[in-house]
Amino acid sequence: MKAIVSIENLASSLVLTFWTPLFVAIFIAILVYALRPRNKALFDDAAKLPLRED
Repeated sequence: MKAIVSIENLASSLVLTFWTPLFVAIFIAILVYALRPRNKALFDDAAKLPLRED
């Protein structure tokens, strides 16, 4: 029996081999950025913005 090459199989293969690792890498990069100690002051100031009175 021959394997059937279709658009669905090609798209599924592309998603599994390219997009999934790319999005995992982007997610890890965002986590590293957010958890860096030098960004703590920046995020603390941003968290207090809604409570400030002008």
